[in-house]
Amino acid sequence: MSDIRIDAEPLDVLRRRHSEKWRHFPADVLPMFVAEMDYPIAEPIKRALTDLIASNDLGYLGDVPEIGPAFVEFATNRWGWTPDVTNIRLAADVGVATVEYLRANKAESVIVTSPVYSGFWSWLNELAIDIVDVPLTEKFDLDFDGIERAFAGGAKFFLLCNPHNPLGRVFGRDELLHLAEIADAYGATIIADEIHAPLTFPGTEFVPYLSLGSVAERTGVLITSTSKSWNLAGLKAAFLLAYGDKAGTFDKLPRSMHYRSSILGAFSMATAFSEGTPWLDATIDTIITARDHFVSELARLLPAARLEWIPDAGYLAWIDVSGLGLGDNPHERILVDAKVALVAGTQCGPDYVNHVRINFATSHDMITAALERIAAIV
Repeated sequence: MSDIRIDAEPLDVLRRRHSEKWRHFPADVLPMFVAEMDYPIAEPIKRALTDLIASNDLGYLGDVPEIGPAFVEFATNRWGWTPDVTNIRLAADVGVATVEYLRANKAESVIVTSPVYSGFWSWLNELAIDIVDVPLTEKFDLDFDGIERAFAGGAKFFLLCNPHNPLGRVFGRDELLHLAEIADAYGATIIADEIHAPLTFPGTEFVPYLSLGSVAERTGVLITSTSKSWNLAGLKAAFLLAYGDKAGTFDKLPRSMHYRSSILGAFSMATAFSEGTPWLDATIDTIITARDHFVSELARLLPAARLEWIPDAGYLAWIDVSGLGLGDNPHERILVDAKVALVAGTQCGPDYVNHVRINFATSHDMITAALERIAAIV
């Protein structure tokens, strides 16, 4: 439990924000779709940004040696993993890093595990690439038999979302090690998107893929950012990290990828890892109470809806709304009639017509108001 308290800002204040979340829909819509928190950002990050602006220091991005040591300190303290950061490469965001890595390595097909983050689908559409969907099992485990069949069929890349978006599920050590062993047997690459990892809740172990030893080091590429956990998406900074031969594949990446990142984002990322833990811990406390309120209110107001997984990390919930009788396009019906914006299940996989993703990183009042609006149209 942190000594700092983090609360969602009032709705009238939030509506003055300039981000996509608050400008995409009319003011009568409650935006619960994009993965952005309604909390104030950390004071050390505010100071870092203010100092750069006050110093008129907004030029092209050069070297940022501060990021590596800051991430090492954070990963060591948070996960008991001391990474070798010799081969960090910067990118504007996790999507750009993923697309450029696949493009540079001439990927022809990529495995995804639906339901999974909508960006995985849209990013891959930028490439002439086959998407091989190996859905999670009914219990939301990795389908190792299906994954092995996909590797045997020629797929050489696997996009791992851990912690998982939209479920909020954290994959365990044994699962990840099994995945690494299968990838190693087929000479495949695991691209581990660990962007939500810092938001793993107490009592749940997050295991970085590259921390699993030599088999993971031979197969893994980490792609991450502080954009989700510290609410900095608009600052545009992420990084890739790999070891050994996998790090050698970075030589194929365009040199310009570094310079397309933001100087504000890069130094905010270093500050988040080095000074942002107190804020992060306080925010996790707030998210947990928001999650618990959401779970309780969903059961009270929409008992026919089913929360597929109680999140162990992050601030997103995956809901089966088939029992609500909202027709063939429940996401659109909720938007038009209830004035609540959610992510359509079909954005996370074509077979999820009767699902929606909701962002609960907001005030309890807004959570209740959104669910009451939906209940009113059922």
